[in-house]
Amino acid sequence: MISLKNKIALVIGIASDRSIATGIAKSLDKAGAKLILTYQNEKLLSRVEKTADDLSTKPVILPCDLSSDANITNLREQIERTYKNIDIIVHSAAFAQREELSGNYLENTTREGFKIAHEISSYSFSAIAKEFRAIINPEGSLITLSYIGASRVVKNYNIMGVAKASLEANVKYMAASLGEDNIRVNAISAGPIKTLAASGISGFSEILKIVSERSPLKRNISVDDVSNTALFLVSNLANGITGQTIYVDAGFNIVSV
Repeated sequence: MISLKNKIALVIGIASDRSIATGIAKSLDKAGAKLILTYQNEKLLSRVEKTADDLSTKPVILPCDLSSDANITNLREQIERTYKNIDIIVHSAAFAQREELSGNYLENTTREGFKIAHEISSYSFSAIAKEFRAIINPEGSLITLSYIGASRVVKNYNIMGVAKASLEANVKYMAASLGEDNIRVNAISAGPIKTLAASGISGFSEILKIVSERSPLKRNISVDDVSNTALFLVSNLANGITGQTIYVDAGFNIVSV
């Protein structure tokens, strides 16, 4: 059994009780980690508090708007005052304007929408790492969440696919930058799951159907499938793994469609 006793973990991106970030938080908590959870705005605070109520140990809950460098700095300062150092960062934040997640990619993608999707979905991961680098313990681990739309065209995924491609490249360059500090950086490319974020993608139910029919395991994945992989990646069992995108999608990424 994996133990994260005495490890401090920051989890960013809880949007509901069905979020992948929620599942990961519960897995880390069960393994003994002390958790810090963030919320984007007051609207999401109650949802994060609901997740906190389901954990065995009461976590610290702090605000952080990922579009603001000042907010990220303030988050680091608050955590440093409480814990001095941390060991794990889980980045499960992504955003694109709803109107750009359907229809023709070129017709529906705007300059502003492109910037927003990349800033929140990709750049924010490196911004967090840059700000927190000095207080991440050696053998620390950072993970983020991607999707197969980063490498294949997925209908209606549009600008988010381009942003996820940026995120996966970001992971590689971050791993190279942080490797000298013995800090690992990886991504999990999760198969489609019914989350709040997924609800914004037009035709999502059809994506679920295709994966369940064509993946080698002939099923969709669960939040537990992803959170178990996250638990492995942040543990010492994965000390030799960095700069990778690990697919947790019932094998769908290996088949031609």
